[in-house]
Amino acid sequence: MLSALFRKPQTPEPTAIHESAAPPNPAAWPDSYRKELLDRVAEHGAVLVGGLDLRGAADAETVVRKLTDRPVRETEGFAPRETRGEGLYSSATWPANQPMCMHHELSYARRCPRLLLFACLEPPTGGGATALADAAAVLEALPADLVERFEEEGWLLERSYNGEIGATLPQAFGTEDRGAVDAYCRTHDIETAWQPDGTLRTRQRRAAVVRHPVSGLRCWFNQIAFLNEWTMAPEVREFLIEEYGPNGLPFTTRYGGGDPVPRDVVERINEAYEGATVRRPWRAGDLMIVDNLRTAHGREAYTGPRDVLVAMAEPIDPVDPPSPDRPSRRTES
Repeated sequence: MLSALFRKPQTPEPTAIHESAAPPNPAAWPDSYRKELLDRVAEHGAVLVGGLDLRGAADAETVVRKLTDRPVRETEGFAPRETRGEGLYSSATWPANQPMCMHHELSYARRCPRLLLFACLEPPTGGGATALADAAAVLEALPADLVERFEEEGWLLERSYNGEIGATLPQAFGTEDRGAVDAYCRTHDIETAWQPDGTLRTRQRRAAVVRHPVSGLRCWFNQIAFLNEWTMAPEVREFLIEEYGPNGLPFTTRYGGGDPVPRDVVERINEAYEGATVRRPWRAGDLMIVDNLRTAHGREAYTGPRDVLVAMAEPIDPVDPPSPDRPSRRTES
């Protein structure tokens, strides 16, 4: 079954899922079916293929190879993953009882995947859906002055690699050698500040709104709300501030000029995501293909086991962010 999860972005409300037949054996898919799938992803932002016999990582690898020859190796991940095959990863490690808020994968990196492929090997007992939201609809729902400020300034991601909470240096950069990490960060426009205790703090400025390279749609493309301290559970935020201090959080976000993003702004962004979100419970063998620029994704809390693998593909350079020193149109005469 092939399911378009979105119609065109001018549709004001999330739409119902539409299903159609699909070849059951990925190994036998002709090239024409690959084109059909990717054309539908380009049109709708995401598609769901059901009725496949995906029993293990090898089956998921077969699907990935059928659909793309440009895999993306994850770097700068915010949470650990297990490598489950060539270009294939487990879902990011995240507490099962906490939802993972809407975001675009690696939207803070200089090169991010344009396509995500999710393969469900074992669905959870309850919850655990991978929710999706149309990024153009999210942008449309946000206040114009808020969008304008983020377009002018971009957004900042601040991270602290403390070796205890979040990804470690080897998990994020593939090494803990200080020289190699510094070299990577220079190449990828990331500021580094090594602390006396040997921990690393980084800062990177990125664009908050990008234009899709194929459709030309303007999309809200970032992780401003998801990686902000106000999205954390209150008790978690309080513990982390007490443990590491307000400047040592594993991650948080700011306006591109350095000002904190207030709690009410984070809540407004999450409300816009919720208004543009569709959810579909996983079934064993389901395959979901997502346009990472066009479509944000998240994960519901769940119970029981959950084995959903992810592959990232089609690397692309996001648009360079604006300079925070550029005069704002709000203050120009």
